[in-house]
Amino acid sequence: MQHYAEWIVVDWGTSNLRVWMMGADGKPFASDRSDKGMAGLTQDGFEPALLSLIDPYLNPDHVTPVICAGMVGAREGWREAAYVATPCAPPDARAAVAVQAHDPRIAVHILPGVKQMAAPDVMRGEETQIAGVLHSQPEFDGILCLPGTHTKWVHISAGEIVSFQTCMTGEIFALLASQSVLRHSVTTEEWDEDSFIDGVTQAMDSPQSFASRLFGLRAGGLLQGTSAGAARARLSGLLVGLELAGTRPYWLGRHVAILGADSVAAHYRCALAAQGVQAETLDNAGLTLAGLTSAYRSLKGALV
Repeated sequence: MQHYAEWIVVDWGTSNLRVWMMGADGKPFASDRSDKGMAGLTQDGFEPALLSLIDPYLNPDHVTPVICAGMVGAREGWREAAYVATPCAPPDARAAVAVQAHDPRIAVHILPGVKQMAAPDVMRGEETQIAGVLHSQPEFDGILCLPGTHTKWVHISAGEIVSFQTCMTGEIFALLASQSVLRHSVTTEEWDEDSFIDGVTQAMDSPQSFASRLFGLRAGGLLQGTSAGAARARLSGLLVGLELAGTRPYWLGRHVAILGADSVAAHYRCALAAQGVQAETLDNAGLTLAGLTSAYRSLKGALV
């Protein structure tokens, strides 16, 4: 017997698309993913990309709700879902934008992102993970750190996103490691923890020397035989240290939770520990799904 989805949740990023087919018990019974992210699609390509993953699970006699989050709601996405301004709770489906799909079997809703007017900042997708945290820890009060290409530092209080700050640390690392003269010095995935912490400390103690310390990585390899693993770790440390110097009001003396179970999250925890902050780590594997599930329940409640 064909197993049809009661509803479907979608995490649609710049590069990838993930979907979960949900059963009547509120749990996923199937999932799929593709590389059909927002960046590679034209306006008329979103619905076919989605249907290519969910079509076998659509009941021909039933309209299936589809809740989407992420870059699918950007200006260049399927349909723009305007940002909700802070302070605010993570937007749920009551703030979602409905999309007129051609396929009559689906009713698509796109969740909005979050904006901050002063200082100007935006997030789109991360708010769904934050909703997942608050679903499991509704009393959370403190700072969430979401490491990644564009790391977010988010102040959460009374169930709301109070303020946040974005740092392009991951993207800058990728650019320096692949397109600058330092690409000759960081030609490995090896890692030296002491060099990382040294870099963090140097950047926090003398951020004005950041640019010269970058070239010092190249010179150290040429003149002192600094290994590629040590140079790579120190480069990361310099960048994370510069980020910590700029986000000090967020983490100093605060309860900090880092979302992630990978090496990047571990590096942030190590860097904070060197500053006397014992951050906890939260596995982010199920947070997006939890946040999307919470959004669907809000939509279902609004329709009752």
